[in-house]
Amino acid sequence: MMKNLLIILFTGLFSSASVAQNNSVQDPLTTIEFESTTMDYGKIEKGSDGIRTFTFKNTGNNPLKIYKIYSSCKCDILSKPEKPIAPGGTGEIKIKYETKKVGPIVKTITVYANINQNPIPLRLKGEVIPKNN
Repeated sequence: MMKNLLIILFTGLFSSASVAQNNSVQDPLTTIEFESTTMDYGKIEKGSDGIRTFTFKNTGNNPLKIYKIYSSCKCDILSKPEKPIAPGGTGEIKIKYETKKVGPIVKTITVYANINQNPIPLRLKGEVIPKNN
């Protein structure tokens, strides 16, 4: 039983290392710099436009590829770069926070790319307040 467990463990470790090695061969690492990693909505009225944009720059020497972006509830990813961003180039991630409910905004968007500091958390903060009639 213990022998089988060790075999499974080592197989998993070597497979993971192989996948990581293949990704690094296919996509050389680069660096990314966001204008800001926090989007502060401040106080925003219920039903208001919740669309905002995170802007970033490829500060490395290799093309930047945004693989995946995950968001927590009440936030949609409207657009992200589909093609690699050249060194020195800029890109945008456009998001929409749903402002249908009154309350605090405390959300995280997680960005995966061919960079060392994977993943990058982007934070949303603020408060949805009742609409003034």
